[in-house]
Amino acid sequence: MLYEIRFHGRGGQGAVTAAELLVKAAVSEGKWGQSFPFFGAERRGAPVTAFARISEEKHFLHSPITEPNVVVVLDRKILDIVDVKSGLKGDGTLVINSTKSISKEWLQNFRTYVVDATKIAISLGLSFAGWALVNTAMLGAIVKAVPLARIESIVNAIRNNWAGRVGELNAEAAKRAYEEATIL
Repeated sequence: MLYEIRFHGRGGQGAVTAAELLVKAAVSEGKWGQSFPFFGAERRGAPVTAFARISEEKHFLHSPITEPNVVVVLDRKILDIVDVKSGLKGDGTLVINSTKSISKEWLQNFRTYVVDATKIAISLGLSFAGWALVNTAMLGAIVKAVPLARIESIVNAIRNNWAGRVGELNAEAAKRAYEEATIL
């Protein structure tokens, strides 16, 4: 099956890096994948979209993802300004960084996982210029929600991206989110 994943976040939260690391983890397991960003204002805090495709078989699509299987929301406030459900397939999955409950009417029939990635990032000191870096925590929640890669592959991709203490803290964020993500 071809999984198409769309990430919504704000500039500086790491949506593009999350898409890249998710694909690296899947590729390390012998899957095929690609990731690519879409930038608008290209400034910290502005809405950002990134995409990933993961498949067991080779694929040659190189277009933006308009009908994803999975939508990942790195900042709950994005829900108020971007229609993140746009194009999400009827059997799709939402993975949202949130502490607040989300109405069933808003969610419709989508499988929805939530995790407080912000709390995890802050507890580990993962921030830059006052922004909690939630991308690696969200990777743990994603692979709990959808079998795109094993959590061990996510942890290894993170450690390969950042050496030393930074890599270990980000790997810990992914592991914690994997454990803490819950389905609504």
